[in-house]
Amino acid sequence: MINKKSKSIKNYEFNVRSLMVHIGILKSSKQTPLGVTPDSLKKWPTDTTSFMIEKDAGLLADISDDEFLLTGAQIVSRTEVIEQSNLLVISDALTEKDLTMLPVDTVIVGLLNPHSNKDFTTELKKRNQKAFALELLPRTSIAQSMDVLSAMASLAGYKSVILAANYFVGYFPMLTTAAGTVPPAKVLVLGAGVAGLQAIATAKRLGAVVEAFDVRKVVKEEVESLGAKFIMVEGMQNDMDTGGYATAQKEEELTAQRKLIHQKVIKADIVITTASIPGKSAPRLIEGTTVDGMKPGSVIIDLAAASGGNCELTKNEEAINHSGVNIIGDSQLAYTLTHEASKLFSVNIFNFINHLMKGGLEAIDFEDEIVKSTFIGNN
Repeated sequence: MINKKSKSIKNYEFNVRSLMVHIGILKSSKQTPLGVTPDSLKKWPTDTTSFMIEKDAGLLADISDDEFLLTGAQIVSRTEVIEQSNLLVISDALTEKDLTMLPVDTVIVGLLNPHSNKDFTTELKKRNQKAFALELLPRTSIAQSMDVLSAMASLAGYKSVILAANYFVGYFPMLTTAAGTVPPAKVLVLGAGVAGLQAIATAKRLGAVVEAFDVRKVVKEEVESLGAKFIMVEGMQNDMDTGGYATAQKEEELTAQRKLIHQKVIKADIVITTASIPGKSAPRLIEGTTVDGMKPGSVIIDLAAASGGNCELTKNEEAINHSGVNIIGDSQLAYTLTHEASKLFSVNIFNFINHLMKGGLEAIDFEDEIVKSTFIGNN
């Protein structure tokens, strides 16, 4: 009788464990946000989820293994994370060695960089891996809490101004002294999406005079509410496309815009460019001849560098000096704030996975708009 009861308990424990979602977190080879933080771990139900985190995964985000252990996570080797997780959260591409260890039924969620890292996503498709890229989330109200691009863009917009201030030879606010008055810096922001609006707000807080340009008239009110002047130009769009982004424009419209932008750029002290179209080359807004006309000591921060850059002279992940003008190309500025980026990313991941697993990990609804949009098998 006792043996039967013991056997029954063991079966029950096995059944409960088989329903558990074992979430794995890997250490990135570069500075990227972490998919879970000690604070976010507290939100997860311990009866249905467990976490396996690779040793030292949180170092770049200033999070120690001990902090994870205190919240109930397991600290294990990379091999154990890959082989034993049934849901893997990543913010960096997996290596060939990782893929050889990865079970084909493991679900992958995170930053897959599908537009520029096509070799990796193609390999996942070949394996029939269930993989979901948060970069592909639709711009809908229900997806806002999962929108990692907006979260990272906000950090990047803030950091772009701080970085520009470090390079700029002048002073942001107007300063009046007995020796005279220092005029405020003139900042031009090209692209008034999430990153652009945050850049405007930050530059205004530092005391700069700010102007902003965007092809969408709909953002004019937002720009002006932050205290910046909105630049009107021919060929502006009244609306956004269905994805919430600006659409590609005709060459004659771009020519008219470049002409006006040229006049504004050469007068600016700092130019921050954020204009991009997912999956396509960034629109060319600043020509090399325009940079030649800028004042020595001026700064360009190009957040669209990874997709070709808004400035003709931009080099991705490089800082160059062209005739006295500093041009910094960096599309991952948000990741330099790794701790804060991880806090936001971990919330995005929590909300996405809970939406994904509404019916359980084995019953994912591929007709759901969010699931369908992010599933790389559809893209």
